[in-house]
Amino acid sequence: MLGGAAPGTFTRLDCRDEGAFDAYYAPLRDMLRRYRFDGVDLDVEEDMSLGGVIRLIDRLKADFGARSILTMAPVATALQGKRHLSGFDYEAVEVLRGPSIEFYNVQFYNSWGRVLGDDGGGSGGYGEIVARGWRPEKVVAGVLTNPRNGHGWLGTEEVGRSLRMLKRLYPAFGGVMGWEYFNAVMGEEGMGWQWAEGMREAMEVFETID
Repeated sequence: MLGGAAPGTFTRLDCRDEGAFDAYYAPLRDMLRRYRFDGVDLDVEEDMSLGGVIRLIDRLKADFGARSILTMAPVATALQGKRHLSGFDYEAVEVLRGPSIEFYNVQFYNSWGRVLGDDGGGSGGYGEIVARGWRPEKVVAGVLTNPRNGHGWLGTEEVGRSLRMLKRLYPAFGGVMGWEYFNAVMGEEGMGWQWAEGMREAMEVFETID
């Protein structure tokens, strides 16, 4: 992941001068190459221009090829046409560079929305995103894996119920993303693999939904 709550990450990559851009982009490119990353998640949590993010996407794809995995991590409101953190319009990014973005790890926590409505139905934040025309297979539901990781943590049972509901409503929906892996709570804290396995099992189990 690149960015997050790290001010300056994207403002430095959003400069008009190509020489300045290259000075900040080159270390990122070299690190990804050195450690043989399959791709990178762009978590833009500061103002960035549409032209700036398009240039970054294009350079990453040019340097790492069409098979490299490029994702983005917007807060939920960014795909609902509301106020958000990134500055640019994600719908415009999808129109202009949709094929280059594998999926969107949407943050449904820290006061940016709930996956489902208060009644547990599909009228919540995820449904609102789909209603705006986003394809469910590209929208990953991002949740907290530990109450210490932010606001809006849901227990694993509640997350499981939400995932089963999403699977019913949108059979090809993008799945779930957890923030963060290293301290995920599922049985014992720090067993991220158990959390991931629990989420996989939740999406494979179909329950009767009244």
